[in-house]
Amino acid sequence: MLQSAKLIAQGRGLAPVLLRRAPAVELDWDIRQKSRFDAPLSDGRTLAVFLPRGTVLRGGDALLTTGGELVRVVAAAQPVLRISACPDHAAATQALDLLRAAYHLGNRHVPVELHADHLQIEPDHVLADMLRAMHLTVTALNAPFEPAGGAYGDHGHGGGHGHGHGHGHDHHGHDHDHASGHHHGPAHDHAHAHDHPHGG
Repeated sequence: MLQSAKLIAQGRGLAPVLLRRAPAVELDWDIRQKSRFDAPLSDGRTLAVFLPRGTVLRGGDALLTTGGELVRVVAAAQPVLRISACPDHAAATQALDLLRAAYHLGNRHVPVELHADHLQIEPDHVLADMLRAMHLTVTALNAPFEPAGGAYGDHGHGGGHGHGHGHGHDHHGHDHDHASGHHHGPAHDHAHAHDHPHGG
């Protein structure tokens, strides 16, 4: 079994050709928040990952094995809810509708993926009902999930996106987990206080 304890955020400093040739590990958001797990590689081998607590993996990252091999991290498609504004509204109103939705989701400590024309969250029927009541369109689909982070950025990602503060990221409490595709409860179970929109 291959082992890796080193993350190269977004493959910085690596030749693109090396990354293209490297085997890939495809992980959903739940697994990418863990610091210790096993996962299958695209070439059939298995990778055991041991990263510092609080590390969050992102699609486009690279892992360096103890034997000096590179592994590409791919954000796996998973069930998400895509939130978009009513197309009948004026552009300015659509932007405000999405901003209001992001505010309410952040107020509930929900990880949110932010885009100019839509938001994405993990499936949650209570939140979906709330958003539809705000006259937003909510669509269930499978897509990679890369939620925006707090003001402190990811550990190991130089303040780009992801979680900060270093608390609760390995909140599953397992010494070593397996990337078997299991998912935990609704989105608001992943509560991180620094996602609060009031800047607390």
